Amino acid sequence: MLNMKNKTVFITGASSGFGRAIAEAFAKKGSRLIIAARRAAKLKETSNELKKKFNAEVLVITLDVRKKNEVTKAVKALPAKWKDIDILVNNAGLSRGLDKLQEGSIQDWDEMIDTNVKGLLYVTRAVLPQMVKRNTGHIINIGSIAGHEVYPKGNVYCASKHAVDAITKGIRLDVVDTDIRVTTIDPGLAETEFSIVRFRGNVNKAKAVYTGIEPLKPADIADAVIYAASRPLNVVVAEMIIVPNKQASGQVVHRK
Repeated sequence: MLNMKNKTVFITGASSGFGRAIAEAFAKKGSRLIIAARRAAKLKETSNELKKKFNAEVLVITLDVRKKNEVTKAVKALPAKWKDIDILVNNAGLSRGLDKLQEGSIQDWDEMIDTNVKGLLYVTRAVLPQMVKRNTGHIINIGSIAGHEVYPKGNVYCASKHAVDAITKGIRLDVVDTDIRVTTIDPGLAETEFSIVRFRGNVNKAKAVYTGIEPLKPADIADAVIYAASRPLNVVVAEMIIVPNKQASGQVVHRK
């Protein structure tokens, strides 16, 4: 197992859900954290909690990954002691709507593609060159079971997560002559703010997604990320699909 102590870990979408749980898991291991998200207040709350509980070193960046210039500027402006990023966790992502394509909202499509695909690309493009220069690093992308199969009304969201899968494989090909590792962690049903965001704040509709099944928790995904990151350097966890018991595929779920 690799020691995560003093590793510099950059996590996007770190204000809640998977991102926050991943930040906590690395903080427990003694890593130094760069946490980024759009919600400054939530980030500050997360930072304060990690410092209090784990005496963690935390750098907070308010960042919208959809804005290329903002991403580039933020990475360039990192203080010297934070510039050598050991692990990048591309977690920022969302889903909007659940509609047939002919009824879909173009605004929803843009938001998903801009965040899930272009945002991941912008952050990776900003961070990866210094990993290549140092010949070390690990990129961990948070994908989805939706990146492996398409479910009804999931058209554009599933397409965006298929893109994450393809980009992950593409990066791995592009850095095969280096010591950089590339991983995708792909969850199934997990209870976070995901469905609340998808249904634009409709809590009842969001809760119905998880009725009759015990979904994954953010800590389950954080545990998977730590596992992948801490393997010996000659080992790459290329892809991990994680589903709750009673979920057999994106569509097949046994509910009590």
